[in-house]
Amino acid sequence: MEKIKVACLFGGCSSEYDVSLVSATSVINNIDRDKYDPILIGITREGNFYLYKGPIEEIEKNNWYKKEFCQKITFSVNREDHGFIVMETGEVVKIDIAFPILHGKNGEDGRLQGLFELANIPYVGCDMTSSAICMDKFLAHELVKNRGILVPQSYLFLKYDNKEEIKEKIKDLAYPIFVKPLKAGSSFGITKVTVKEMIDDAIDLAFSFDDKIIIEEGIDGFEVGCAVLGNNVLTIGEVDEIELQDGFFDYEEKYTLKTSKIVLPARIDEKERDRVRKTALEIYRILGCEGFARVDMFYTKDKKIVFNEVNTIPGCTSHSRYPSMLKEVGYEFKDVIDKWIRLGLNR
Repeated sequence: MEKIKVACLFGGCSSEYDVSLVSATSVINNIDRDKYDPILIGITREGNFYLYKGPIEEIEKNNWYKKEFCQKITFSVNREDHGFIVMETGEVVKIDIAFPILHGKNGEDGRLQGLFELANIPYVGCDMTSSAICMDKFLAHELVKNRGILVPQSYLFLKYDNKEEIKEKIKDLAYPIFVKPLKAGSSFGITKVTVKEMIDDAIDLAFSFDDKIIIEEGIDGFEVGCAVLGNNVLTIGEVDEIELQDGFFDYEEKYTLKTSKIVLPARIDEKERDRVRKTALEIYRILGCEGFARVDMFYTKDKKIVFNEVNTIPGCTSHSRYPSMLKEVGYEFKDVIDKWIRLGLNR
């Protein structure tokens, strides 16, 4: 049988560019070459698309963008083309499915998914609407809260809002509080504020990543996560737990684990883990997720489950949280990649 042509996209015009390179390298190295023919498409920090034909190991090192390995391309929105155009030659390259291995803005937020929907190209992961909603932390919280699931108390602010009015509005929140860009990922631009003197700098930092921010209460508990896999029939992995010594699970901790660790399974009994799994499934459905996503929640000392966020394209290395949770229920990383692609083709 002819192999399925999978356009694997990496990089991106995003603060999470470097994270994408690591995820993509892992996916490309673990994809089943007997079934799939990966076509590598790199996106620069500036947002230019290139067909990449160089060594895979150069992607993670950020050495992929070299003239001898790259041809500039653009995706065709003409549905009969079903692929991309090589700019220099005008050649139309057809693909069977796109696999966006990107994190954050312009990759995980629905924009790229909308392009593929317009071009009638199947793709891996959540659709445009779900991707956009999950990236919008405030809207996702509002939708989930309306279905009776607990969320942190929070306020939404725009860049032109007066800073003094912002501080007045949030005065009912007890410290610590979190100041977050509305749509950034990997904890970029987030500050845990423990005293009011930190507020001004925290607001400035968050606005440097987005023109909208949210300020929310801290939850007295620890973070738990669930890997969910599927479109209609859903599979859920084992529940994990983030153990922190101090601070919060920021960018450095997520990718170095210097003072924190991931505990799998979470150190709560099976009955409570089952409650967490059921809540994750409900959130996944409320937000219209498809394909795969990681649902993050807080588990409090009085056994309450509080929604945090959904990552529609979580870390995609063999040792990342998402694959590790599914490995606990019998899925090897190669099987997970195969399932992702099949779910995209069968949507």
